[in-house]
Amino acid sequence: MLERYYRELLNFLSRTVNDRDAAADLAQESYARVLALRQSGEAISNVRALLYRTARNLVIDRHRRAVLRDHEDIDALADAAHAMAPVHAQPEEAYASAQHARAILAAIEALPPRCREAFVLNRFEGLSHQEVAERMGISKNMVAQHVIRGVLACKACEDAFGTGTSDHNR
Repeated sequence: MLERYYRELLNFLSRTVNDRDAAADLAQESYARVLALRQSGEAISNVRALLYRTARNLVIDRHRRAVLRDHEDIDALADAAHAMAPVHAQPEEAYASAQHARAILAAIEALPPRCREAFVLNRFEGLSHQEVAERMGISKNMVAQHVIRGVLACKACEDAFGTGTSDHNR
């Protein structure tokens, strides 16, 4: 009974995979699986349908294996094709950025205490000169002088690092 479907199944598989030898292997494997199922005592109501379903499943499995194997070797890719991490995530850039942040922090910490307090309140906590003056009990002009001193300290640090604001805007 199974033999009468062989040529039909082989032609179907040949059209599906475009390779007569691969189709013959798939047909043989389909027959082997259906025969094993039949020998196990399983009742098969439609042998032809089971052969075709088994063959289709084998074609799908073959395709999945081919997709897994069909990838480019990463070592064979050109350097330009390799995915690169963004510049800010490169180790050298991350290290330089951390060093720069430590230098700015050191410049701010080197300010006199009242100057540092006025600078931090204004630049980091977003308080206006008037709000800083009221909180610290000093004049708006003194707050402005403290903030200018802090900005100049940070600018000097930026210049020493070679990362002045004009470099960031390019």
